[in-house]
Amino acid sequence: MYDVFIQFEAVRPTRLAPSPESRETVGAPAVNHRRAATLSRRSWLGAMIHSSPARFALMVFTALILLWTALLSLPFASASGKVTPLADALFTAVSAICVTGLSTVDMSTHWSLFGELVVLAGLQIGGIGVLTLASILGLTVTRRLGLRQRLLAAGDTNPMRMGRDVSESQAVGLGEIGGLLGSVALSVVVIEGALTILIAPRLMAAGYDFAHALWNGFYLAASAFTNTGFVPLQGGLEPFATDVYLLSMLAIGVFLGAIGFPVIFALYRYVVGGGWRAHKRLGLHAKLTLTTTIVFVIFGWLAIAALEWNNQATLGEQNFWQTMFSSVYMSIMTRSGGLGIIDPLDMNGSTLLVMDMLMFVGGGSASTAGGIKVTTIAVLFLAAWAEARGYKDVQAFGRSIPNEVLRISVSILIWGATIVLAATVAIMHMTGESLDIVLFEVISAFGTCGLSSNLSAELPDGGKYVLIATMWAGRVGTVTLAAAVAATSRSRLFRFPEERPIVG
Repeated sequence: MYDVFIQFEAVRPTRLAPSPESRETVGAPAVNHRRAATLSRRSWLGAMIHSSPARFALMVFTALILLWTALLSLPFASASGKVTPLADALFTAVSAICVTGLSTVDMSTHWSLFGELVVLAGLQIGGIGVLTLASILGLTVTRRLGLRQRLLAAGDTNPMRMGRDVSESQAVGLGEIGGLLGSVALSVVVIEGALTILIAPRLMAAGYDFAHALWNGFYLAASAFTNTGFVPLQGGLEPFATDVYLLSMLAIGVFLGAIGFPVIFALYRYVVGGGWRAHKRLGLHAKLTLTTTIVFVIFGWLAIAALEWNNQATLGEQNFWQTMFSSVYMSIMTRSGGLGIIDPLDMNGSTLLVMDMLMFVGGGSASTAGGIKVTTIAVLFLAAWAEARGYKDVQAFGRSIPNEVLRISVSILIWGATIVLAATVAIMHMTGESLDIVLFEVISAFGTCGLSSNLSAELPDGGKYVLIATMWAGRVGTVTLAAAVAATSRSRLFRFPEERPIVG
């Protein structure tokens, strides 16, 4: 439907603008070549935005990474006043913009206040989303949301809707984009502000003065909600490894960030909009995200508790309730939070494999989390269930899921697994480390999780660049893939004869 308006908006300036020939005919001044070049660049930019917002976001992401690398390379960005090596500055910039949380330097001591501000700004921009943030700023300045801004924000929340006529119901309609942007801005301010207020007193009780408690509390709140996993405290979270209150606040922040802004928006409409009278049901996306997230949290909780129950280096020395709390906390952190309290090197190999699977799945779509997303794996399981039952359609919660969504889910899974495999092989060849340690670090990078086996800090520069590419691909690669698949679909005037290969 809105493709028609896109074409109209693109054609209208060309139809109204007088041609150079007409100007010369009536004796008008010569065309200003600089203005013409500017208009040409604007037209190119508009065409790029309209054709593929996800690719435009990829370009902006890459530009931001380069800018953040330059800022973190400045001498006054480090506490020592020395220039940070390029590999470390680039690694930190990518980790912040891609909200990963892996680091090759000590985040609590290496950076100055300026460096910490740069990192904090990067994770906020990366968590909210480049196109979403741009649309929020445009709405704030102009007090209105034009079609182009709506399409930008729509492409940031669901790239599959761009480049084709999508007739089926959407998780967030084009007319609801303004409300979604408002809920994004409100949720960031309210959730991070509330977490800061709740965390700061605990840090003051631990010995921090008011200013440092407030700053570190806000840093932890932003790191939790954006699912980044950076910890500004010396010694990390180890002094608070058994602190139920502080860890609960961090877990709540990670969970809310991982379910995604469309789900938060849907819950907000359901509660504030009059409940069942205004919105008789939550959308399919919200139901799939919440159900699958809770299932994976419970699965990870029970698996980690069972596998580490007798491990004296991790949970074996804790009592029953502390063991259950620590295991559910670590399960939530595998959503993409990364604020771990247990050293992965002390865990059993079986536990690492379970956490690998959880990190690879990640959180919800259009969220601050990474991974292939819970809705992707949910669609694949539903397709397998439909095939086992003999159904022709993939169904969930009284709705049918288009085959196009299944195709894209399969593509995301295959490409994600390929990226992880290639990066694992490369780093194993460079370092000679064992498979379980390298795979854990690579999947943590791809899933933008941030749980680390301390391998990142020990990698040679070549290995750091491999992880950098993995983090970048994990944050923007699958979204770009989804957009590319959606944008490159085309109708043909012919079909080849069918022939069924043997599978399985």
